[in-house]
Amino acid sequence: MKILVVNCGSSSLKYQLIDMEDESVLAKGNFERIGEQEAFVTHKVNGEKYLIKIPVMNHEEALKIVLEQLKHEDYGVIKDLSEIDAVGHRIVHGGELFDKSAKIDEDVIQKIQACAALAPLHNPAAILGIRACQSAMPGVPMVATFDTAFHQTMPKENYLYPLPYEYYEKHRIRRYGFHGTSHQYVSKIAANLSGKNIEDMKIVTCHIGQGASICAIDGGKSIDTSMGLSPLGGIAMVTRSGDLDPSVVTYIMEKENLSPKEAESILNKKSGLYGITGLNPDFREIELASYEDDKPKAGVAIELFTKTIAQFVAKYAVSLKGIDCIVFTGGIGENQINIRRKICENLEWMGVKLDLDKNNVRSEERKISSNDSKIDIYIIPTNEELVIARDTKAIVENK
Repeated sequence: MKILVVNCGSSSLKYQLIDMEDESVLAKGNFERIGEQEAFVTHKVNGEKYLIKIPVMNHEEALKIVLEQLKHEDYGVIKDLSEIDAVGHRIVHGGELFDKSAKIDEDVIQKIQACAALAPLHNPAAILGIRACQSAMPGVPMVATFDTAFHQTMPKENYLYPLPYEYYEKHRIRRYGFHGTSHQYVSKIAANLSGKNIEDMKIVTCHIGQGASICAIDGGKSIDTSMGLSPLGGIAMVTRSGDLDPSVVTYIMEKENLSPKEAESILNKKSGLYGITGLNPDFREIELASYEDDKPKAGVAIELFTKTIAQFVAKYAVSLKGIDCIVFTGGIGENQINIRRKICENLEWMGVKLDLDKNNVRSEERKISSNDSKIDIYIIPTNEELVIARDTKAIVENK
């Protein structure tokens, strides 16, 4: 069975074609700047990279280009679209409507649309991707996998906000959490590496990338997580503010005469480490600048970033009543050696001890704690696409 995994952003389309016989990736890529004349797709096959610059105005046009690359006469991996047996879609927000992946039909699409107000940049784009696939591959079964589903096991005291209860009843205002497929995947790998049953483990997973979230996992189930109603909450991220005193937002809106949409844009796109430093919104550039004496703001931003992550890990020691292991994943978590070191240094009082030699690696699955560390530490590269493909295969085959 060959499954196409599609992840649509507001102006992007990431994809992988996976052969489920051995779970190998036949091809993958990323279409960026959809809706612009400068749109381009980076397509990868067998380690080779192909860059195609072509203006596309919507996700349907982008998907057609992607499918053409999969069938390309020189580097194609299929001869006909009929070789694609199913499509799995990443959906950011499923609200309380979905606690697991679901086969897509019109009812599911309408429910995804109903959650669009909670993820206005993501859910509408995902629906565009679903419609584009329906148009290009009519009759091919499709499955939706939700970032929020894994966190539906959180107890009520961990997901309710201390607001008038009517807002939860009327508008479902609550903590939902995100990166669920990543947290679920790496926690299972951590249990395997530990040689323990995940049902007996207390794990804190740190998905640290452009967006970042921390999750407390008890017995394989999410019981607490840092992101909230939307992917804006939790730790400060590259361009997102993370948690704030709510009055900060209303105060700035009043002083700057901002609309809710303008304020939301500032919090999502102009805040975080980028907001503090004024540097390019590239974590690698900000991290490098933090070592330069003439860029003190970068140093402050990195200290804030690493200390806040450590604080969430410590917080979840309370939620879990202990921690067996900590997992680093995501683009920053997997690759930024000094960031992992700084986070762990802030946790040494808990008995967390990093082996500096073992930590000197990028994007490799390995244990990086010292032999005398009270808590195991792992780097585990995430694979959300594989989770989506596995769910898709299971649901399509069970019908």
